[in-house]
Amino acid sequence: MKVAVIGGGPAGLYLALLMKKADPAHQVVVLERNAADDTFGWGVVFSDQTLGYLREADAPTAARIEDEFAHWDDIDVHHRGAVITSGGHGFSGIARKTLLRILQDRAAELGVELRFGWNMVDDARLPDLGLGGADLVVAADGVNSRIRGKYAEHFKPDLDVRHAPFCWLGTTKLFDAFTFLFVENEHGVFQAHAYRYSAAHSAFIVECDERSWKNAGFDAMNESETVAACERMFAPWLDGHPLESNAPHLRSPWIRFTRVSNEQWHHADGDVAPVVLIGDAAHTAHFSIGSGTKLAMEDAIALARILHQQNDLPSALKAYQEERRTDALRLQNAARNSMEWFENVRRYINLDPPQFAYSLLTRSQRVSHENLRLRDHAYLSGVERWFASRASGQEPEAPPPPMFTPFRLRGLRLENRVVLSPMDMYSSVDGVPNDFHLVHLGSRALGGAGLLMTEMTCVSPEARITLGCTGMYAPEHVDAWRRVTDFVHAHGRSKICLQLGHSGRKGATRLMWEGMDEPLEEGAWEVMGPSPIPFGPRNQVPREMTRADMDLVIRQHVQAAEMACDAGFDMVELHCAHGYLLSSFITPISNRRTDEYGGSLENRLRFPLEVFRAMRNVWPEDCPLSVRISATDWVEEGISPDEAVEVARAFGAAGVDIIHVSTGQTTPDARPVYGRMFQTPYSDRIRNEAGVPTIAVGNITEADQVNGIIAAGRADLCALGRPHLADPHWTLHAAAQLGWTEQPWPNQYLSGKSQLERSLKRQQEMLGTSTI
Repeated sequence: MKVAVIGGGPAGLYLALLMKKADPAHQVVVLERNAADDTFGWGVVFSDQTLGYLREADAPTAARIEDEFAHWDDIDVHHRGAVITSGGHGFSGIARKTLLRILQDRAAELGVELRFGWNMVDDARLPDLGLGGADLVVAADGVNSRIRGKYAEHFKPDLDVRHAPFCWLGTTKLFDAFTFLFVENEHGVFQAHAYRYSAAHSAFIVECDERSWKNAGFDAMNESETVAACERMFAPWLDGHPLESNAPHLRSPWIRFTRVSNEQWHHADGDVAPVVLIGDAAHTAHFSIGSGTKLAMEDAIALARILHQQNDLPSALKAYQEERRTDALRLQNAARNSMEWFENVRRYINLDPPQFAYSLLTRSQRVSHENLRLRDHAYLSGVERWFASRASGQEPEAPPPPMFTPFRLRGLRLENRVVLSPMDMYSSVDGVPNDFHLVHLGSRALGGAGLLMTEMTCVSPEARITLGCTGMYAPEHVDAWRRVTDFVHAHGRSKICLQLGHSGRKGATRLMWEGMDEPLEEGAWEVMGPSPIPFGPRNQVPREMTRADMDLVIRQHVQAAEMACDAGFDMVELHCAHGYLLSSFITPISNRRTDEYGGSLENRLRFPLEVFRAMRNVWPEDCPLSVRISATDWVEEGISPDEAVEVARAFGAAGVDIIHVSTGQTTPDARPVYGRMFQTPYSDRIRNEAGVPTIAVGNITEADQVNGIIAAGRADLCALGRPHLADPHWTLHAAAQLGWTEQPWPNQYLSGKSQLERSLKRQQEMLGTSTI
């Protein structure tokens, strides 16, 4: 096979040498526009896992790389005078120039032809260079790939240029750990990522948000001025060592990260050789998790292996794309989480140092709570002691996992941070909860959840979503609900919250299992909303609400809140999410009014706030009120994350105690991006920007995830729905699995507790590990 590799970075060089190693008969040429020793950047970071892949692919190359490594296990986080150290991370650094030299030397040994000083902007020029008849063109020409640009119509690249500027500097100051430094001054917040990559040098990456950058005047500084300003800013940690820039040809060393992805990774049209993308031409991952070079070299490993195994080139390229796309997307998602954390350090800077450092370490979601325990048991135990002392006011000898710490809302004390998520059961008759609801909620109370939330309970017959929805508008509802609350309070420590709402334009539909959001075939009632816009093409056109309609809805919510108090509920939540009545006022998708209740966000919030304030006025002062919102509509013209923060601030000013942060379900056009804990970032942002406690919800399934969310300050409570449907005693089982024996069990179940704990202990002994 004749292969032309355009780009002599790690991806291109490593692919070239692996191809020659697999079959010396291959003719492989690397074309690099720069000189052999001309490269941008200082150090490259590899994890221990990546080193294992390199050893398997080509042991001589891996050995030479490891001979040059600077290795560390610790991460140091410097924040507001404190230094938080976490160990067991297992990373190594190497100079980028050294890495390229090793790859160049190994490629040359194996017979790869290396041509430097060739700026290949078009693969059509290959015949002019004596490379006509190439079987494959490999575009390894980086973030700004000219080859990708030529075939952009086919590759369909997505280039997201981020807003946070950074500059990649170096220093002779040797850092013993991967070090994160945070500076707060009159201009804003600045951070440095520093790590040693050789016996004489460390990389020193300075990053900040756009506002801080401009406030400090960096946008007007040249290279030398920038370096001098950074030296002054980080002088306490440099110990007199200078900072250096290795990009003297640039007017300014500041750059912005570009997140690259492509719909297609290979292309062939019959007139030219097939083209395939690898490395940064195919995808990028933010430097804060040190994954760009990892991705590039793992691309090379996979492509070389598949090309060697398959004789059919089109099938091989398709197999390469299918194999690498998943791994790349997974790492890109983790890198995006990490990138967004550093882009928004202002959001977290006021966290106490232990929580700030924990938030940083778990930012990408690749490092979990229990993973930190495996890496550094002493560090995580310290975090848990600190968190428990803050939650309870005393520092226990054996701290509970974060999810088993108490939490207070006004006069209400929750025993733990686990919430039964509100889930419509569609099982009542005329709005009256029955034995099903008693067993459903009662079993979860016996199962140990700190807070139980009812399904959306409707404030009038016309407020129901379906004929099976529960209500709180008639005396018999109060009696039936009191039966549930009495059981919950008599047989455990759980508290119970009534979620109140009005279906609005999503009303008069069938039961979920008969057709989600499908209108009733008969017996439908008139629905209303802020504007005469149906939820979907098959749904009713709602009547545009008048002032009289609004006054009636307010009275209905007030009456329902008073009934909730009589029924013994500990808390009430107002449903302003998922496209129901109050949600449909907030989102511009369904609110097109031209009066004082439409238009600006302030106007769209006016009616929901009126409802909330009226409920607050009649709800007991020492009892909490919650509001559930959709923090995004998952469509471009809908609610933005910035607006979601303002929504939370508005309810906070009106006296809300906690915001239940959900997303979507406001339009059938929504295109949500699902994944683990996919809604938690919205909770994180609202909690740490609006300063309002939050409940996180959305594909939270494991105790490890709950502990991580709570400890990092991404939410104060975690709501789980489907896990509780599968296991009513999810909380009790989580406690046993984590080794937390202090979680109360019903007296009637104590023998089961003992058996479960013994069984788990035996399993752990067989595995040779501890439970915590």
